Amino acid sequence: MKRLFDIVLAIILLTTLGIPMLIICCIIRVYIGNPVLFKQIRPGYLGRPFEIMKFRTMSNARNYDGEFLPDELRLTSLGKYLRQYSIDELPQLFNVLKGDLSFVGPRPLLMDYLPLYNEHQARRHEVKPGITGWTQVNGRNALAWEEKFDLDVWYVENRSFFLDIKIMWMTLLKVIKKEGISAQESVTMPVFTGSGEKNNG
Repeated sequence: MKRLFDIVLAIILLTTLGIPMLIICCIIRVYIGNPVLFKQIRPGYLGRPFEIMKFRTMSNARNYDGEFLPDELRLTSLGKYLRQYSIDELPQLFNVLKGDLSFVGPRPLLMDYLPLYNEHQARRHEVKPGITGWTQVNGRNALAWEEKFDLDVWYVENRSFFLDIKIMWMTLLKVIKKEGISAQESVTMPVFTGSGEKNNG
C-alpha cells in the first residue's frame, strides 16, 4: 500500500510540478551555473547505495589551493530561498518513482556514516529512506545526532500508513513556517563521528 501510494503521489506531483521544475532548472543555470542538479551516493534500504538528486544550491567557489570554500560561503541567495521552502528537494520525486526513496522514512545520510552507527542507530536502515520523516517534523537539524537517530528508530518501530500521512501534513506546515531548515551555527549539520554503543533497552 505504501509503495502504491508513493508511485501515485509522485506521478501526480511530477505532472503538476513538471513545468515549474523546468523553470527552476533554467533559473539555477543562469544564476548558479551547471550542473543544475546535485547528485550524491547515499545509503538506502539496508544500506544499499543509490544516487540521490537535489536542485543545486551552492556555487563551486574555491580558495587559492583549489579547495571548496566552506558551505556557508558557497550557499547562494537563490540556494537559501530554495532551501527555505524545501524546493531543492523536488528532484527526489524521481527517486521516489524509481523506488530509491519513499515519501516518509529516515533521511538518507552519508555513506561514510554506515560504519559509525551502533546497533541501535543502524536500525534506521530497516526501512526505505524518505524525503521527510519523524525526525524532520520533530526538530530536524536543531537536534543532536543521537536524538535524530532515536527518532528514526522510533519511526521504524511504530510506522504505519496513518503515521506517514500525519508526518506529511506536519512537514507541509513546517515548510510553510520555514522551520528547522538548518542548524543554528551552520548551513548543514556537523559531521557525525560516532556515539558509542547503545542497547535496545
